[in-house]
Amino acid sequence: MLLGFLVLTVYRALMSLTSTPQNMRPSPPTVSTVVELNIGGQIYTTTMGTLRKLPGSKLTEMFCSSTKACTDAEGRFFIDRPGTYFGAILDYLRSGQVPTQHIPEVYREAQFYEIQPLVKLLEDTPQIFGEQVARKQFLLRVPGYSENLELLLRLARAEAVAVRQSSVVVCVMRTEEEATRCAQPLHSLEARKMPVVKFGPWKVGPEIKDLLYCVEMDIKAQGYQVSCGSYYLDHAHRAKVTDCFHIFTFTWW
Repeated sequence: MLLGFLVLTVYRALMSLTSTPQNMRPSPPTVSTVVELNIGGQIYTTTMGTLRKLPGSKLTEMFCSSTKACTDAEGRFFIDRPGTYFGAILDYLRSGQVPTQHIPEVYREAQFYEIQPLVKLLEDTPQIFGEQVARKQFLLRVPGYSENLELLLRLARAEAVAVRQSSVVVCVMRTEEEATRCAQPLHSLEARKMPVVKFGPWKVGPEIKDLLYCVEMDIKAQGYQVSCGSYYLDHAHRAKVTDCFHIFTFTWW
């Protein structure tokens, strides 16, 4: 009897040493919830951990907010954005992969979702640097560029009544001296009711050919079919204003 009691006591002691209290046992690793997303009709599968990876981003805000997320008929989280380039956003969040294709489109989505590290990386690419930094600074030197571009389009549309093509004359004056020389030809064109848009003068700014390239590119970016050429004044004015007058011709049908 005594031997049996001793064996039982030793066994209980060993069990107390090898067992761990419930509240002291290590917790199992947290598994991030797998979710399906419907981004503008395209379906993506990822995890909450990936979506919440960057504190301060719009995605983190969307999926950490107490506000109930929008869902589609299948119960998937729905975001009303183009879905084509969202995969590139997920690839960056998953592995830090920076896209090498469709840079401008991914850049816009990264801005929308406020993925700031990716935004900064894309701004260093030639495509975004050229458009957002170099060209933008270039055009800031031209007073009233956006307003003049809008005026040019309004005049072209006003002239496009029952005609296949319409034209607008553009006068580019880099300096005050050129503006003075252009005054008389401009007065003559206005007397003939020719639609004219004036750019300049500016103190330090772009070359005329570069400015005209920007104007043409920005018009075509809005879906217009346009071409640019030199506008030939009469002989009395031509020599005084070489390279200042140009014509933009719009084809409508």
